[in-house]
Amino acid sequence: MGKKILVAVDDSENAMRAVKFIAESFKPEHKITLFSVLLDTHAICDMNSPSLTPYFLAQKDSFCSLEDQKKSLINEALEKAKGLLLQAGFQEKDIVIKVETQKKRVDRGIIDESNSGYDTIVLGRKGLSCIKEFFLGSVSQKVLQSVKDASVLLIY
Repeated sequence: MGKKILVAVDDSENAMRAVKFIAESFKPEHKITLFSVLLDTHAICDMNSPSLTPYFLAQKDSFCSLEDQKKSLINEALEKAKGLLLQAGFQEKDIVIKVETQKKRVDRGIIDESNSGYDTIVLGRKGLSCIKEFFLGSVSQKVLQSVKDASVLLIY
């Protein structure tokens, strides 16, 4: 019986490297969830309040356009990831794409999703410098420190 594997996917090389690692190293009997957390910008983009700063109002269309492009890139990355898994022999019925709109931080979204009965969490690690990582932390480090009921695999 296959295990449930959660793979955090964004539009980065590291996320795609994590998917390739699964495709090459895991048997196709596992159930894979490709999971992404998107920023919730629709509420901001739909606002027409005079209380918004004049700068934001002037740049709102550009900002909202960039967020739409980011969503498109994430969707393309998810489809590419699914394609890599299918090529490796995973069954389409065993691959789920799940996108969550960010209600909290990205790491919190991954941690919360990991509580849904996954055996393994797989993430690509972003290359923060040691100093930046010490002060800011990273999504992968926060997930690694917080997930208790599953194995966490970081792919460099």
